[in-house]
Amino acid sequence: MMKEIPKLIVMLTHNDKTVKDAIKVFKACKDTQAQYWGFKEAGLKKSKMKRLVKMMKAAGKTTFLEVVDYTEQGCIEGAKVGIECGFDILMGTMYFDSVRDIVKEAGMMYMPFVGEITGRPSILGGTIEGMVGEANSLIEKGVDGFDLLAYRFTGDPEELIKRFVDEVNLPVCIAGSIKNFERLDLMKDVSPWTFTIGSAFFEKDFGDLSFADQIEVVCDYMKK
Repeated sequence: MMKEIPKLIVMLTHNDKTVKDAIKVFKACKDTQAQYWGFKEAGLKKSKMKRLVKMMKAAGKTTFLEVVDYTEQGCIEGAKVGIECGFDILMGTMYFDSVRDIVKEAGMMYMPFVGEITGRPSILGGTIEGMVGEANSLIEKGVDGFDLLAYRFTGDPEELIKRFVDEVNLPVCIAGSIKNFERLDLMKDVSPWTFTIGSAFFEKDFGDLSFADQIEVVCDYMKK
């Protein structure tokens, strides 16, 4: 059976915060192949977040908000921002029943983090066994998938990605620090549902090209 091609989520973020000119960047890139777009809860005023989500949806895009917060109250607040702005999918937050309930009532998908996460940009601690076990226990709680900060892992990220995607039977997004073709090759080999690229496009890791042209390079490469 052929593996599904993992889908790129373009994140209008740099160093785990939404860039100030995110609206301008999206306008220049909305006609690229990328269907999935997102940004973080930090970096833009809520009025601009709403405007950007509205623009993304008008362009037929699926929208993701990634909330980098580790307290229940902070995660609840991030989820409420996501609902107010009209996002399709909430990624991130540590799992809390309260967050799940708020998100589900609003009809959004919920893909929380797993593992022991600290800092911003995030660092992922814990063990692979622990993260797989945590994820499988959360499936029973009604989550829709997982936001895995694999390349922020203090252990072996490749082993984490391979085992997590193989042993967890829900959509997985590999989020953060995919900045070269070698890591894209692993995405093709392991076939998670999605992966994010944000900072790497701003730093021109996929060629001395415009943001839009780098998106096309990655989308074309994933189809090869």
